[in-house]
Amino acid sequence: MDWKDLLKDGYDRIPQFVEHVLKGLKQEDLDWQPRQDANSIGWLVWHLTRQQDAQIAALLDDEQLWTEDKWYKKFERDSDPEDIGFGHTPEQVAAFRSPGIQILEEYLKQTVHRTKKYIDTLSGDDLDRELNEPCFQPLPTVGVRLISILDDSLLHAGQAAYVRGLRYGKGWQKF
Repeated sequence: MDWKDLLKDGYDRIPQFVEHVLKGLKQEDLDWQPRQDANSIGWLVWHLTRQQDAQIAALLDDEQLWTEDKWYKKFERDSDPEDIGFGHTPEQVAAFRSPGIQILEEYLKQTVHRTKKYIDTLSGDDLDRELNEPCFQPLPTVGVRLISILDDSLLHAGQAAYVRGLRYGKGWQKF
């Protein structure tokens, strides 16, 4: 297995896992927060997709799917490409309403598809290209960024599974 196949396999696992987490949930489950200052399942899936969409678009120097394909309309949100969930207050998280499982899954699948297409365009040398982000030291590379995006996505998918477990207990995995 080469590095491209390895990375793409990692990204493919995100929608597969999220589909399992979301299976059988109702709208109130997607928007349920275990505490007032905790994230809901729907918000977590939206956020993990938004951060991936925004960061891959930046690597491509291209428009985000969020605005290009007008996903913001399906989520009934503003088109602001900066609205990815980083820095959301508890009130903003509580106000988030999931558009439903189908839309969450479709946006995630299209985002992962774009990510994998981007990976296919890269050479081994591209992975070592430093990004012009002086706020990070050392400067991140394309390869480091791809792993960071993957890591963040998987962490948030795991958090969504945990919130589902809080809601339904261990038996939810039988759905």
